[in-house]
Amino acid sequence: MSPWAATVGHELRSAGRERLPQLLLVIFIGMTASAAFIGSAAKATVTEVYNSAAGQGLTSAPNPFGNVPPLYYARNTVIYILLIGALLAIVTGVQSAMRDRRARTVDLVLTRRLSPAGYLSAKMTGISLGLLAVLGSSALISAACISAVTGTIPAFDQLLRLLALFGVAWLFLLFFVALGMLSGIHASSYTSALLVPIVIWSVIIFVLPLLGTAAHPVSLLNPVTPPAAPQTGIFALTGSLTGPLSLGEQFKHVAAILLKDPQATGTMAGGITVILAFLAAGISAVVLTGRTSMRKELHD
Repeated sequence: MSPWAATVGHELRSAGRERLPQLLLVIFIGMTASAAFIGSAAKATVTEVYNSAAGQGLTSAPNPFGNVPPLYYARNTVIYILLIGALLAIVTGVQSAMRDRRARTVDLVLTRRLSPAGYLSAKMTGISLGLLAVLGSSALISAACISAVTGTIPAFDQLLRLLALFGVAWLFLLFFVALGMLSGIHASSYTSALLVPIVIWSVIIFVLPLLGTAAHPVSLLNPVTPPAAPQTGIFALTGSLTGPLSLGEQFKHVAAILLKDPQATGTMAGGITVILAFLAAGISAVVLTGRTSMRKELHD
């Protein structure tokens, strides 16, 4: 077995033994599984209120939840990917880098026929494969839960859209894996290695969107991107600057189109381009890390 393949396998085994990622993984899969049932409960509540209002003659409008598509029940999954999934990716990346620094195994590994770029790319590949397996399992669980809620198996095109959602989520989360690895490589302590990428995540997901829109902060927890910033005033300027950097909103926009949300407009091209640009920058920064940085002493 080549050193590169051995590193990939070792990374998969090591990541599976870490307790904190395991905890976040259980929470993520559990919330993904419950998303359909939460959506079903919300539909039942709204329908009950609507029936009560209609019975009293207060409305003649059709029930907004009278005929929702099966993919509606996967909407909450988008938020769980943004929150729990991203934190899982960050923690996994940080612990992957910290594991080597604590054990002081980098010097030994780099004596083999494996360059720093090859070693780090192998670690990224191992984590990527593990993350892909997690998201693949989540997609199957989500499809099963949707089938249980609706009483029928989603159509083939709906299953493809659900798989596409988790495929885009994989690309989205890999950036946060790279961010965690970079922090784990360069931080002087385990605490700062975890804190720095979480702060960056909060800025990207919450702060930047608020700088470019007049939407209420709570709306950022909706699975659909808030209304676009006004065309005049300060938000028009800040929105044009922060919009491409709001990675979370770009992901939500792509997800809304994939799930056929009626509020979603436009195309997925721009959002996917932004996600791929972030991913390329993150992986490049990891792979181009020098030998000296990898051997930096840990003060913990």
